[in-house]
Amino acid sequence: MKKKDNEKVIIVGGGPIGLICGFWLAKKGIPVSIYEKGIKIPEDLRASTWHPATLDMLEEYKINDEIIKKGSITPSWQYRFQDTGERAIFELNVLEGETNHPFRVQCEQFHIVKYLSNKINTLDNANLFLNSEVYNFKQDEKGVEVKINQNGKKITENCSYLVGCDGGRSLIRNKLKLGFDGKTYPVLTMVAITDFPFEDFYEGLSGVNYIWTKKSNFSLLKVPNRWRSGITPLKGQSPEEALSDKALEDHFQKIYKRPGEKYKILARGMYQTHQRVTETFNSGRVLLAGDAAHLNSPNGGMGMNCGVHDAINLVDKIVRVWHGEDSSLFDLYTRQRKTIATKYVHSLSDANHKRMRQTDPVARREIMDDFKKITSSRKLMKNYLMKSSMIESVRYAESIK
Repeated sequence: MKKKDNEKVIIVGGGPIGLICGFWLAKKGIPVSIYEKGIKIPEDLRASTWHPATLDMLEEYKINDEIIKKGSITPSWQYRFQDTGERAIFELNVLEGETNHPFRVQCEQFHIVKYLSNKINTLDNANLFLNSEVYNFKQDEKGVEVKINQNGKKITENCSYLVGCDGGRSLIRNKLKLGFDGKTYPVLTMVAITDFPFEDFYEGLSGVNYIWTKKSNFSLLKVPNRWRSGITPLKGQSPEEALSDKALEDHFQKIYKRPGEKYKILARGMYQTHQRVTETFNSGRVLLAGDAAHLNSPNGGMGMNCGVHDAINLVDKIVRVWHGEDSSLFDLYTRQRKTIATKYVHSLSDANHKRMRQTDPVARREIMDDFKKITSSRKLMKNYLMKSSMIESVRYAESIK
């Protein structure tokens, strides 16, 4: 292929990771084409948590400002017993001096996907194509030839590098014949959204709450003008039953009883939860980021954030190689980001998943006592939040050579 034909990067997937990767590359002077198979930008119920480390990264092009504008600033989060109201509250202001954002922001990812898609359309060196499904590719030492079904018409595009940001069922990863080892959690993750102002009626809520009931658990996360609740089905209850009108009404009535009044359910959804990682994040001129490379439990809100960290790290490597540095930088990308995905994100999110679903009263008591000990000391709380807010993992990744 001619050099002029492939002097660009193609990104597969128009979710938050693909769009951040593409936007960052374009702003750094590298031509980008992003192909999204959907006919419109997706609005799903997945990630809503943006951690301090991620907000710091996104300062470079002020995406953090849009997240804060569209979201709810969350200065604390808590674990709580529903029946007694006993709780351990983690105050993120202990991170002042370590981050420019000593708080979480709860902002549903589709707001930022919409924002970035509009921003990309204003750039001269970036294109976002919808209804465009990449179905095959081949690479050689000069570039990558990419096959695309665009609006029902098959086309071929060439690029210098191909980046798969196409999710947990990644075609790019599968075409590379890379494994995706790990496990599937036996319980589906379910989300329901209501506009009821729980903060006005439920004493002592934080913006993010992990709550144990006598027989199960749920979470409450505040986004502007509504609450998202993560739900675990009761024993013997099917996912469909757990998301039925009756079950959701029962769920919210148990959080705050409203005799004679029904809750308005704005949205509901479910998805399978995995903990997996692929063999390598780079194979020649083809690279993987986000869910295409790793999956984890959503407990703790680390998945999307880890994907953003992948994208920013990968952009740095692509830019440096583009301008003449050795392509072994992509091996470093894998070493850095795979280490973080497994050593930090998998271990922390798996612990969060198991803790949240703990039903043994004695074990719950031990966890609560431990958390109350941590939250009674600013030093202990800071040490804990440096990990859970992903600041420590970002710094550790930078130290890997």
